[in-house]
Amino acid sequence: MDASDLAAPFDRLLDDARAALPDIVAVRRRLHQTPEVGLQLPATQAIVADELRALGLEPRPGTATTSLTAVIDGALPGPTILLRADMDGLPLLEETDLPFASEHAGTMHACGHDTHMAMLLGAARLLVARRDRLAGRVLLMFQPGEEGYAGARVMLDEGLLDLPPEEAVTGAFAFHVSTKYPSGTVNYRARAMLVAADFIHLTVRGRGGHASAPHETIDPIPVAAEIILALQAMVTRRVDVFDPTVVTIAHVAAGTTTNIIPETAFLEGTIRTTSEENRAAVHAGIRRVVEGICATHEATAELEIIPGYPVTLNEPSFTAFAAGVARELLGEEAVVELAAPIMGAEDFSYVLQRVPGAMFFVGARPPEEDPATAPQNHSNRVRHDEPAMAVGAAVYAAVALRHLAGGSGPG
Repeated sequence: MDASDLAAPFDRLLDDARAALPDIVAVRRRLHQTPEVGLQLPATQAIVADELRALGLEPRPGTATTSLTAVIDGALPGPTILLRADMDGLPLLEETDLPFASEHAGTMHACGHDTHMAMLLGAARLLVARRDRLAGRVLLMFQPGEEGYAGARVMLDEGLLDLPPEEAVTGAFAFHVSTKYPSGTVNYRARAMLVAADFIHLTVRGRGGHASAPHETIDPIPVAAEIILALQAMVTRRVDVFDPTVVTIAHVAAGTTTNIIPETAFLEGTIRTTSEENRAAVHAGIRRVVEGICATHEATAELEIIPGYPVTLNEPSFTAFAAGVARELLGEEAVVELAAPIMGAEDFSYVLQRVPGAMFFVGARPPEEDPATAPQNHSNRVRHDEPAMAVGAAVYAAVALRHLAGGSGPG
């Protein structure tokens, strides 16, 4: 078998994914019923491990978290492609009335990670059946702790990518579901797909006193208000409009009653940027605004900017390759290039800092839902259209098959 055979059209791949859909749906519903939060997901890990063993694969658990990896070895030598699914749920009380709704009160798979695991397991089924067409290996990455716990970084620190040079990971691919897009569509863009998300914690410290004598105090409340407004002006006047930035102060707390000027005002919020260069510039701008306004009013500031996930940067040539694979599999109309980044954040970004690759979005809005009002990810009423998982599984497998056949740009 030569490279041209390996890169042949995807014979029956989508049909086989649709035939496997009942099994994909069944495991998705089991996972949906038993969501867990954070880095320790023992029940979730056990379900995924059982599914991997049923495919004849060896699940390899992490040590610091309940992560799992498994390798699908091809019939021919070659590099490695990484396919990733995240595993954790969110601390939400589900209100969907689904017959397979969460059995864990206050915890829900509201971001679709149950569908991600099911799609990747479906892709593994397709790839195991096509080992003879794999020139290399597929590394399956099942990651806990995406929702704020940097589980991908933990797995990287544990040696996820530490392979012999001849087996090096030369590409990485991940899917995320979304009800923003019609079910079964594949949505993508090159470069910034999602943003960096950092966190502001700010205490403005003045001098408290009686509300009847503000001149004898340093009132932190108007200082805080001025900072909030100045941050918005900074974004619109100091940041390039074509390098989008959002600074949101979402929590303000000060004072205890009507006739006391407090000593402190507390503010916290988020910073979302679409490039690492702008990220650093915005951090510096926030510090200037806070320090300058506080100095003007003789107040002081205790500002902490806590780094979150970096920008999720889709490598351009890998992105073009994967989009082409999706078009070949699904048709032109089902694959949509997005005009702008999504302003959420993702810790798959840590993998993409190390390996050329991409994250795409699978549309999973139920056909009966109005696009204007359909609950989206992180809503406790979100529902994902299950037939879209066949598309995700098939594209995962197609990207792996074609990459290992030498069909992608980098690597």
